[in-house]
Amino acid sequence: MNARRLIPTAAVTALGLAALTACSTDDTAGNTGKFDVVASFYPMQFLAEQIGGDHVNVTTLTEPGQEPHDLELSTRQTAQLGEADAVLYLKSLQPAVDEAVGQSGVDTRIDAAALTTLEDHGGHSHEGEDAHAADDAGDAHSHEGEDARDPHLWLDPVKYAEVAKGVGAAFEKADLDNAADYRKNTDALVKKLDALNTRFKDGLRNTDTKVFFTHHAAFSYLAERYGLTQEAIAGLDPESEPSPARIKELQEEAEADGVTTVFYETLVSDRTAKTLARDTGLRTDVLDPLEGITDKSRGDDYFQVMDANLAALQKALGSA
Repeated sequence: MNARRLIPTAAVTALGLAALTACSTDDTAGNTGKFDVVASFYPMQFLAEQIGGDHVNVTTLTEPGQEPHDLELSTRQTAQLGEADAVLYLKSLQPAVDEAVGQSGVDTRIDAAALTTLEDHGGHSHEGEDAHAADDAGDAHSHEGEDARDPHLWLDPVKYAEVAKGVGAAFEKADLDNAADYRKNTDALVKKLDALNTRFKDGLRNTDTKVFFTHHAAFSYLAERYGLTQEAIAGLDPESEPSPARIKELQEEAEADGVTTVFYETLVSDRTAKTLARDTGLRTDVLDPLEGITDKSRGDDYFQVMDANLAALQKALGSA
């Protein structure tokens, strides 16, 4: 059954920010005496915990270290959805979650994709194109042909703040007894995201080059926000393989635009990125799409990893 036909696009929405200590990955998804929230993957989890604070019990469907795009749900996880007070997910990122949410009967369905504007970042940019263009993300990819819009909004602090406000409002409506605390926590989170945006804006204002290479096209919103050009080896799907023509194109662009670094990430193989770097004489480094926190992550939460991403970009781009 297609979950997209079951969930109204105006459904409430969310991405998760939160303290890892508040997160649960066990069977305790309902009847805990708290506001029980099931989050689909880490960015949802983090938001839920930051906004919910002590009033929420958060269970995540995507285990630490698990690549979220192709998540398949177990029977236990599907049952967790039915026991929850609310579910926070990002429609189109994880088709199995979309379908399960549509069949779950949960009253409060919070879809992050409905809380901000998502863009179609299909197609990759070429030499001479505007660095601010919206189509510089890499080869287009959509899950089962349903939605070509780019879901990686949490990597743009401004869009993430928009989602946080919507999540806070949804929590307030669903759990009136704790509405004041949800509002206070949301305001505090938005201020931290505003400060992160300022750090990125100031830190990437003056650089030797504006072009960076990534494994998959997760950073289009970030690139647009700060006047950069992302060139992705793969498309929006981290498991897709680039064509020989795409590899040749990237090799030529690296020389033309002064690219120094090929970025890879922690949850997928670095083989293709390292091969491209070796063939072009470039360095490699990590640019984390923050789809999960593991012992390989450069930080323990969203803000720490995003600051590490900023430092990696400044080094690669030659920040003044």
